Amino acid sequence: FKENRKDDIWLVDFYAPWCGHCKKLEPVWNEVGIEMKNMGSPVKVGKMDATSFSSIASEFGVRGYPTIKLLKGDLAYNYRGPRTKDDIIEFANRVAGPLIRPLPSQHMFEHVQKRHRVLFVYVGGESPLKEKYIEVASELIVYTYFFSASEDVLPEYVTLPELPAVVVFKDGTYFVYDEYEDGDLSSWINRERFQGYLHVDGFTLYELGDTGKLVAIAVIDDKNSSVEHTRLKSIIQEVARDYRDHFHRDFQFGHMDGNDYINSLLMDDLTIPTIVVLNTSNQQYFLPDRHIENTEDMVQFINNILDGTAEAQGGDGVLQRIKRIIYDAKSTVVSVFKSSPLLGCFLFGLPLGVISIMCYGICTADTDGGMDENEATKKENGDRELTDEGSEEEQEEEKNENYTELSDGELKQKNILEKKKD
Repeated sequence: FKENRKDDIWLVDFYAPWCGHCKKLEPVWNEVGIEMKNMGSPVKVGKMDATSFSSIASEFGVRGYPTIKLLKGDLAYNYRGPRTKDDIIEFANRVAGPLIRPLPSQHMFEHVQKRHRVLFVYVGGESPLKEKYIEVASELIVYTYFFSASEDVLPEYVTLPELPAVVVFKDGTYFVYDEYEDGDLSSWINRERFQGYLHVDGFTLYELGDTGKLVAIAVIDDKNSSVEHTRLKSIIQEVARDYRDHFHRDFQFGHMDGNDYINSLLMDDLTIPTIVVLNTSNQQYFLPDRHIENTEDMVQFINNILDGTAEAQGGDGVLQRIKRIIYDAKSTVVSVFKSSPLLGCFLFGLPLGVISIMCYGICTADTDGGMDENEATKKENGDRELTDEGSEEEQEEEKNENYTELSDGELKQKNILEKKKD
């Protein structure tokens, strides 16, 4: 494999036999291999035990299990999406194909636009911007598609201030890259590769952390069809749609089903339905200081965040880090006891029991030693009192008389006491 892998395109799952996540992925991976073979894909699908072939795994930078990589020539692309069959196949087909896909006609453009919710298009001829576009595409092809087209291929509603240009089409509209306002092309594409409104989960929130945008989320229960849950979700959707020109550079909008993940993120219990704005770059968050009744209230809340009048909570300071450690430890203990009380008792009870026995042994040993020293001191003082009761001659006579009356065992005890006295 190591010698011949560059002759083909490989999609490889690096796994460990003992890894639970790897075992969960195995049936999905088998389906990926079967479907890609049936569709005639040039991508070969395989898996490798990274613990048995650690040198190869290390060569490809495998640090966790499972790790999915597409190997194409000298390049290795990491897959970071959901571990579902369709998502993995989509990733493989996208990365295995051309880096920049040409759109030769309006018909082809319309076909591609229907298939992809977000697509980037370079418009124009050879230029330094195109070279930069190709460079960025080689890095971000793992996330999205990149196309090129001439100006007459684009829809009539598209107006470009100048050529060449890079345009993103999404949410029924388009945005043109402006180097002066948007900064680096790579950063801009990374920010704009998401739709304006998303169903946010833990993985999506992690991915949004690279965009630098604030994330405005309606935390609701998807199964709850009450007016309040539906109303907050609608407010976020309306702001994302009607104010996209004002906020799309700074804000990402969406909703999250349930508050379990958001509670662990904020280390607080949020009552749902509610609205929260997250700054994923520094772990700060904003909660509205009053009830959000309509779109205008939400817009005012966002403007307060942008102008700095809204109070930020959380953050990544020292106190927050200590609080995070305590919270994570507490959550781990509670989750273990909830899932398996017997296992929890064993994991935490056994070490505590051993420590208690050790402490008891140490305390008992100190107490016995102290009693022995006290008894010896008392005995020594008693012997000293005996020396004050008569003269040395009288004591000698008593000793001689006592020696004759004592047994051998008693003589030995007497000798020990005499040595102590001396």
